[in-house]
Amino acid sequence: MNSNKRPRARDVGISFGFLPTGIHNAITDVAGVKVGHCTLIRGEGARQAGVGPVRTGVTAILPHDGDLFEDKVAAVVHVVNGFGKAMGIAQIQELGTLETPILLTNTLNVGKAADALIDWMIERNPKIMSLNPMVGECNDSSLNDIQGRHVHKEHVYAALNGAESGPVAEGVVGGGTGMSCLGFKGGIGTSSRVLPTEMGGFTVGVLVMANFGRRQDLLISGVPVGRELINWPETDHPGDGSIMMILATDAPLSTRQLTRVAKRCAFGLSRTGSVASHGSGDFVVAFSTTNRQPNRSEQLVRTVQRLAEDGRALTNLFDATVEATEEAIINALFAAETTVGCDGTTRYGLPIEETVAILKKYKRAL
Repeated sequence: MNSNKRPRARDVGISFGFLPTGIHNAITDVAGVKVGHCTLIRGEGARQAGVGPVRTGVTAILPHDGDLFEDKVAAVVHVVNGFGKAMGIAQIQELGTLETPILLTNTLNVGKAADALIDWMIERNPKIMSLNPMVGECNDSSLNDIQGRHVHKEHVYAALNGAESGPVAEGVVGGGTGMSCLGFKGGIGTSSRVLPTEMGGFTVGVLVMANFGRRQDLLISGVPVGRELINWPETDHPGDGSIMMILATDAPLSTRQLTRVAKRCAFGLSRTGSVASHGSGDFVVAFSTTNRQPNRSEQLVRTVQRLAEDGRALTNLFDATVEATEEAIINALFAAETTVGCDGTTRYGLPIEETVAILKKYKRAL
């Protein structure tokens, strides 16, 4: 599934923090989690509403292989800045559970993606009479004919049915196809961390759809790379935008604890240079694959395990979240290739050789 043509940040000697990554350095390092993409690229030239050019897609994150409606996972939503149009937030905040896969797409396709997700869920469970589809979005209108709403049912199904464990394709794929980030081409990125055995050995994985920020603010491993590359070719971009951050963990967390972990994604986001601008929709959807909740419980009272509240492992989970979020965003930048969209608008891929040279100058790369 990992068809990346460009190196990831670690491939060129950049490191983030001190915790080890999972085997794939991806959200799929959390057992049972799968990711699928459907990428739509066609046409070129002048924008024609309803025709193209098309630079968009959809990404699906599945917390487990079973029936999510009958076997829900604990989940929370944390809003860093609310200039967004995500669907499904209220029920997750109220009940603390996720009952569908998570879809990521563009702003004007949220409704169509949700409709397709409902169909997909009902096909697998005809008993469903009420459902809360979770769909996140970022605006890809700089490169994509967003009014054409080109993501259809078959594309959502392709992402859901094609979801896999293992390596995850990044950059110009799925929902990230038309995204821009920190003055360069953005898109999908992912990373993971594994806690020490004495801290439970839990895994935290983060996947982002990065579409935010100004070039002058870009930081990589604490280095002001954006200022060093300020004169790199660029078409006009206002710097507003959004990011969807999806966090998965196998740690047995209560929803209150999970909320505390989710809030730390904002720290990782800020390490890359985000200021959560006025027009930015910055959302975290976090879930734990442990202590699942049945749709209908035969028990009046359920007994579940949860992490001790003494801070030992929780602080390590905070570390893992910050590190994985930061690296996932930088991986999105590294993976994203130069893309030309509507009206010839160009988003240049981060120049990797120049970036590595800058990081070496600051002694932050091997």
